[in-house]
Amino acid sequence: MYRKILITTDGSAVSQHTACAGVKFAQQMGAEVLVLFVAPEYQYPVYVEIVPPAYPSEVEYIEQMQRMGQETMGSVLRSAQECGLKHTCLTAFSDAAALKIVDVAEQQDCDLIFMGSHGRSGWGQLLLGSVTNKVLSQTSKPVLVHRLIREPGS
Repeated sequence: MYRKILITTDGSAVSQHTACAGVKFAQQMGAEVLVLFVAPEYQYPVYVEIVPPAYPSEVEYIEQMQRMGQETMGSVLRSAQECGLKHTCLTAFSDAAALKIVDVAEQQDCDLIFMGSHGRSGWGQLLLGSVTNKVLSQTSKPVLVHRLIREPGS
């Protein structure tokens, strides 16, 4: 039914559990997996003339976020390997995570977006995470929203 499933993760424990559930779902469907981590865009210092010495350059920031993306997606990729699935990972940069998720799903020809109902967006996401809500409203692709009954480790 689904050939290629986009699975998102933001690095939170809930998101990691959701992503691994996405891999299990992909295994049942016999689908390829694309794991996506969306990092925020580089923020230039407000006062460019006075850059603090510890402030990373744009290149350093991009390299750091690439490493963070690889670490974040590592357990999901290991899970996909263990399931014998064809898999790839991608770190993308955007301050509008939901729009980037939709764009990547379109560009990569994904049949389904698999994501959690809660990430690390805070207490205001009582029913459905804000990124998930925005993805649902911005895409015509099917979105499977995975919701954990209880927090990981409880």
